[in-house]
Amino acid sequence: MNLTVALFGIAREIVGQSSLTLTAPAGQSAAGLLADLRTQYPALAGLRSLAVAVNNEYAAADVALHERDEIALIPPVSGG
Repeated sequence: MNLTVALFGIAREIVGQSSLTLTAPAGQSAAGLLADLRTQYPALAGLRSLAVAVNNEYAAADVALHERDEIALIPPVSGG
């Protein structure tokens, strides 16, 4: 299946673009997606945390992804 992933903050800087289109096996989990991305972009593994949002909600690691889902990677945010 094809997945489109929106990237924000430092994740966008690491990857070098604001979105990715990936091919993933049917039923890919959010954790599996993160593992694949950390393999392709090793600097992502250096982030303290990296959340996956699916259809505008934070997703648990075991959530299965579907081709038409809106997927986003949300890095840690600091503020004051």
